[in-house]
Amino acid sequence: MTMTETPAVPDVRRRLSTTDLALVASFAALIAVASYTAAIPVGGAGVPLTLQTFAVLLAGAVLGPLRGLLATLLYLLLGLAGLPVFAGHTSGAEVFTGATAGYLYTFPLAALVVGILVKYVAGERRTRALWIFAAALVGTVVNHLGGVVGLQVVLGVSWSKAFTIDGAYWLGDIVKAAVVALVAAEVHRAFPALLRR
Repeated sequence: MTMTETPAVPDVRRRLSTTDLALVASFAALIAVASYTAAIPVGGAGVPLTLQTFAVLLAGAVLGPLRGLLATLLYLLLGLAGLPVFAGHTSGAEVFTGATAGYLYTFPLAALVVGILVKYVAGERRTRALWIFAAALVGTVVNHLGGVVGLQVVLGVSWSKAFTIDGAYWLGDIVKAAVVALVAAEVHRAFPALLRR
């Protein structure tokens, strides 16, 4: 290397086009809207049943690992910055120490895992809903494990009690994973090159 050459440094900006950034922002907004939709209190732990997980799983399944991860991180940053994008129109740092904290912390990881599975494991079979459903279920497990840890730590309950509280959300999240699979499979049929970048 000569004195005038500069070392090659990976630049995320080069990897993300304007379209990518628009998709990331759009899905962050979708997650925010989903946090208000059907916010039904379930159990006594103060964790509402919303469509957030639907939007998080959909972000990973449709956008892939990097853009899905960025969409969920942007959503969390907006809430941390004070925009009322969390369930119950809440925001701020205190949400990240409440009963729902474990679920929130694992949103990016869930989207990343689903994105990896859809892009690299399902591959060209991502137009089949069953493959995306399997990926979404893995993402759901990741999210619920984080939720259980959060419940146990924040509420100070036993592990069995935390799993019992979390159990009330499983049926709804399995249904959401199924809908994600149907929607994402159709999106990939319509836009087959969406994850080929």
